[in-house]
Amino acid sequence: VDLDTAKQELEEFIPHVRSISDSSIRKMAGRDLARFKQFKKQGIAVKFGRFSQKENNQIRKNVEEFLLITGIDSAEKLLFTSRYPEDKETISRLKAEHLFCEKLSEGIPRPWRLIYYRARKMFDPNNYKGRYTKEEKEKLKKYHALHGNDWKKISEMMSRSNLSVAMKYSEIKSAINYGPWSKEETQKLRRAVEEVIRKRMETEDANSLSSSKKSHREILIDFEKLYQKLPWTEIEAKVGTRYWRQCKQKWTTILTNKMTKGQQLYRGTKGLQAKINLIKRLYEMKVEDANEVNWEELSNTIGDVPKAYVQAKFYKLKVSCVPFWQKKTFSEIIDYLFEEKLPELQEKL
Repeated sequence: VDLDTAKQELEEFIPHVRSISDSSIRKMAGRDLARFKQFKKQGIAVKFGRFSQKENNQIRKNVEEFLLITGIDSAEKLLFTSRYPEDKETISRLKAEHLFCEKLSEGIPRPWRLIYYRARKMFDPNNYKGRYTKEEKEKLKKYHALHGNDWKKISEMMSRSNLSVAMKYSEIKSAINYGPWSKEETQKLRRAVEEVIRKRMETEDANSLSSSKKSHREILIDFEKLYQKLPWTEIEAKVGTRYWRQCKQKWTTILTNKMTKGQQLYRGTKGLQAKINLIKRLYEMKVEDANEVNWEELSNTIGDVPKAYVQAKFYKLKVSCVPFWQKKTFSEIIDYLFEEKLPELQEKL
């Protein structure tokens, strides 16, 4: 399949495909296009976002079966072959002979690259090392001074994952403010978010002939672009005094206040009604996994708010109302809230 045809065919499954590099599109045409078409015949849509428990289990099954077929010792050797230079040639040959790409993605309607990244995150023993010690933090500062943002190299030196060392460094690289946000900090955050959104919009517009003559004032920002998939580490760097998670939480608060005109949606009678509506709607959905919930749709249950706000309120509800919630499945949590907490809330109302 030539590049233009690949773009055209992939666009049906991945609407933003024209913003992806040509080399990535060629790989997707080889690894994903036939799979996507097969899923379409079965009435299954291609998915993005967080992986469900069912998908995680399928990845485990695929990896375990591949290890049995090939005799490779461990998932770490399979997915982090570079850590085992003496076995690299043998493992690479076995992967090619037994069609590793096809086997790993079996039964999962997602781009292969995302499945591969998810598998690496699940099976990387360096992901589960707990809190950083004081000594590790000092090492991280030292290694960053030597190697800059080469997180792959630093992660190998510290036996931590790439993401772990990058995020931890973002927290410790400067004096972080944990107090209330100042007016100046809030303005910096607003400007930072505006800059990254405008940059993204201009990149997207460059791929659209109809948008080529738009001025800055004419660019209309979709609601979703204001909070979905923003580059928080980049925003953190622009703000300077807060780490990325604080920036994300503050931005959600700013958006919620804007969208609700400052109303307290989760206080008093309105708060009780919002909780009742949320529990009822979640129960009606009959989903088995939190990742299957359409949080965008649920935003209307509480009010016109970002989905992150709804997710935070649901988390608070289950932690405060459901005993031993950590040991319960998602559906068991919803059943408990519906059967035990809902009548209590309705009585208060």
